[in-house]
Amino acid sequence: MNKTDRQHVVAAFDFDGTLTTSDTLMAFIRFTHGRRRLLLGFLRYAPLLLLMMVELYPRGKAKERIFSHFYRGTSYEQFARWGRDFADVAETMLNGQTVAKLRRHQARGHRVCVVTASIEEWVRPVCERLGVDAVLATRVEVSPDGLLTGCFLCGNCRGKLKVARLLAAFPHRRSYTLFAYGDGRGDAELLAMADRDYKVARAWRHLFRAPFS
Repeated sequence: MNKTDRQHVVAAFDFDGTLTTSDTLMAFIRFTHGRRRLLLGFLRYAPLLLLMMVELYPRGKAKERIFSHFYRGTSYEQFARWGRDFADVAETMLNGQTVAKLRRHQARGHRVCVVTASIEEWVRPVCERLGVDAVLATRVEVSPDGLLTGCFLCGNCRGKLKVARLLAAFPHRRSYTLFAYGDGRGDAELLAMADRDYKVARAWRHLFRAPFS
């Protein structure tokens, strides 16, 4: 047993493009609204998305506007039910190689968490199936009457916010070794703070399929 195996270890995984092969936001919208409404919605926001891709519009705000377009006014109960039902779809999107790394950490008794910009209600059910210890994801705002407002609580869990969420869940940073797995610019700060960082390469056919991660 090497030194790392004897230490307290936390393994942090991104979700979209890391544990999965592509973006789950688009897959979730297709699951709840159908392909036609997904395409029409993204066409409506195409100019904004182009600005986002060239970094002239904040990625988190673009994502929030698209999320609001599809889910504002939806009852939270219905949204959470969709999230649980979507777990069967999300499982088919899992990246087998990255899941194998997650399983190796679990076999060694390491704490495993998922830190993601994706929405908690559809990330948590599949993470529970994987036996993940903590899910740190984007959270949705719910009105007093139980309806989604279309806004995110505390922002889009990306970049520096990933670091903040991880440290809130696992404080005393010097007390553990951190392994971090990510695939995009939204994971850069998390990877930079890790003792061991791993960049997960996307297959060429998935390079443009996780725009919000």
